Amino acid sequence: MNDAAYLLEMKHITKTFPGVKALDNVNLQVKQREIHALVGENGAGKSTLMKILSGVHPYGTYLGEIVFNGRVCVFPDIQHSEKMGIAIIHQELALSPYLSIAENIFLGHEKAKRFIINWDKTKEEALVYMKRLGLNENPNTPVNKLGVGKQQLVEIAKALAKDVKLLILDEPTAALNEKDSENLLQLLRDLKKHGISSVLITHKLNEVAEIADSVTILRDGKTIETLEVDKNKGISEERIIRGMVGREMTDRFPKRASVPGDVIFEVKNWTVYHPENPERKILDNVAFYLRAGEVVGLAGLMGAGRTELATSLFGKFYGKNISGRILIDGKEANLNSIPKAIERGVAYVTEDRKEYGLVLIEDLRQNVSLAKLKKIAKKNVIDEQLEARETESFRKKLNIKTPSIFQLAGNLSGGNQQKVVLAKWIFTDPRILILDEPTRGIDVGAKYEIYAIINMLAGAGMACLFISSEMPEIIGMSDRIYVMSEGRITGELPGRTATQEEIMGYIIQS
Repeated sequence: MNDAAYLLEMKHITKTFPGVKALDNVNLQVKQREIHALVGENGAGKSTLMKILSGVHPYGTYLGEIVFNGRVCVFPDIQHSEKMGIAIIHQELALSPYLSIAENIFLGHEKAKRFIINWDKTKEEALVYMKRLGLNENPNTPVNKLGVGKQQLVEIAKALAKDVKLLILDEPTAALNEKDSENLLQLLRDLKKHGISSVLITHKLNEVAEIADSVTILRDGKTIETLEVDKNKGISEERIIRGMVGREMTDRFPKRASVPGDVIFEVKNWTVYHPENPERKILDNVAFYLRAGEVVGLAGLMGAGRTELATSLFGKFYGKNISGRILIDGKEANLNSIPKAIERGVAYVTEDRKEYGLVLIEDLRQNVSLAKLKKIAKKNVIDEQLEARETESFRKKLNIKTPSIFQLAGNLSGGNQQKVVLAKWIFTDPRILILDEPTRGIDVGAKYEIYAIINMLAGAGMACLFISSEMPEIIGMSDRIYVMSEGRITGELPGRTATQEEIMGYIIQS
């Protein structure tokens, strides 16, 4: 009989994919009224375990037992787990963008009688859930008109409307700014008071330390330990990291001897207007420079214009009515298209590797060579053997963990996908590398490897612009730091001697 203190017990869960044991005798216990963090490196098995719980991987495809609310459960699909009160919110939100908030909340369990939807009741009940979550919007608003933070609230409202007892959130704050992240964490606390437990999967260990009642650590598909968080003392990020990687990590940022060279990339008076509203100025008179062998951080809140700056510089991919000058080696550079930017030695690692960085249904070879096919072509015919040799070289150099270069990019963990994106752009022989949130959504061990790759590139003379929302990361990696606020650069600071307070001081300037 299930202990009444536990809402969920997953016992001895083992899941095997062809050639890979993803989960090996994993155990997870979630108490009534608690926030339970599930952490581990990419590929540790966190998402697979939650897919088993939510019925994505149905009963019969794994070994072990699920006990929920005192009952042994066998879920053939997601609908059965939802009926039991289990809801999962994935990192890629499952909303219908052109439907309204109210329509999304009740999508699949519409307020209908005899196949006719009662729209008044739909809106009325949607408002009840929206008010509970602090979502002050018109329920008729299409969700594609909302920011990511409010879209997260719509997902949670959908779960509440299904009488959720256990809410699973997979990297819920990965795309949120600091304010929206804090609001979401406070919401989980409020839901706990109303009897709803949560499983939080996140790589942001500061959030785990701040909010979790218990922490279960997975490593290589196995349960390493479950830690009870002391209500008075809390838990340190270092303690969690030790469980995740199996060792102490005294320095999260690899050391690099910084020897900056000449200025090779300079931007002057860069002004950009919104692509759909040409009267709205997004970037205002931005100016900065990069030197060879230098990692320059670009800090700022979401919406400050950092990604817009990066994408407007990279072949004018973003923006209208762009004015200003770009100099490479002191000479005016024409970067009016992405091919021209690549030709001049500029590369851009996007913040969204799945949407813009990779072709997920293609293998490593095709992804690595994609941005500069002529490098492996002879008389316009791709030399597949050369392509394979180049890809294998990157696989070894960047330590991409994959059985072969013929593995599909979509089957790799987040950290290894990011290494493939880096390989793709290093393959183009860039001199200037723009990195937009290069460690978003990857674990602490994979982050360290990405940092080491960036340091290696800088050490070889590349100029790197490093965009990150994590201030410790900006400080730990940068030789110099520019701070952006409301489309303008508001300050410049030295690298590792800068403080978070100094950066925030420039961020709040307007």
